[in-house]
Amino acid sequence: MGTIQLNDIQLSELIGTLSARFAKHKKRHEGIEWANVVSKIRNNPTKAASLYAMEQSGGEPDVVGVDDATGGFIFFDCADESPKGRRSYCYDREALDSRKEHKPANNVLDAAREMGARLLDETQYRFLQTLGKFDLKTSSWVKTPDAIRKLGGAVFCDRRYDTVFLYHNGAESYYAARGFRCALIV
Repeated sequence: MGTIQLNDIQLSELIGTLSARFAKHKKRHEGIEWANVVSKIRNNPTKAASLYAMEQSGGEPDVVGVDDATGGFIFFDCADESPKGRRSYCYDREALDSRKEHKPANNVLDAAREMGARLLDETQYRFLQTLGKFDLKTSSWVKTPDAIRKLGGAVFCDRRYDTVFLYHNGAESYYAARGFRCALIV
């Protein structure tokens, strides 16, 4: 992510939105105090800008834990369905460049990096599903193991029949109902 910084109005709106979501979904972050979270956000303009980008693209980021290594707060995209502003992207730059026609607007790895966040991996996605029921109608690309990607594939997850499924597709594929979810430590 570049050197984008939020103005006072944007920061205030972001904190208001995140505060309301934090209060509404207490189960996602039991034992975590909002005052500590907001302090970290205010003291880290780059991470605040990343959270803002996640919010603006429909991710609905929320605190889901504390990072053991850094003590930072872990945010995941918690929108009910894969974020609307991040759908119809193929997996990575190599996949995007390989398409000769009907190229999507972007790829998930570059889009996540541009937001200053990281794509959820399968373990993180499965953890997210313990906090609610997500992607009941959509699916989300997840970080693909290198061995699968080297063979041209990529993986995505969704929730159907009250079960979380992991699937595969060609990395160059993209669908209107498939987006991606991010993680960010603040």
